[in-house]
Amino acid sequence: QVQLVESGGGLVQAGGSLRLSCAASGRTFSSYAMGWFRQAPGADREFVAAINWSGGSTYYADSVKGRFTISRDNAKNTVSLQMNSLKPEDTAVYYCAADTRAYRTERRREYYAYWGQGTQVTVSS
Repeated sequence: QVQLVESGGGLVQAGGSLRLSCAASGRTFSSYAMGWFRQAPGADREFVAAINWSGGSTYYADSVKGRFTISRDNAKNTVSLQMNSLKPEDTAVYYCAADTRAYRTERRREYYAYWGQGTQVTVSS
């Protein structure tokens, strides 16, 4: 089992940047692929980005491709999401999640077994 805690959310103007971090504890972090999801009010939770166990494979939603970058540091048990050129439509609660299939980069949320509590990102116009 792994416990996940997100941080780094906040309020930013459109065009600005934020960096989210997710700290993992428990079972060996490199046993998991990791993902970021987000949920806006009244909307379903949607996929943002995923990274495999080594960081050698990443996958992005079309809506964030070229603006967001997912990365991980297995020595520090963290996964990060660098968000640039933020738009008001990026406003949501952002969640990190762990997939026990370490080699995959998965967009389907039902495959993620563990979730953090979320961090709010608000982008003002």
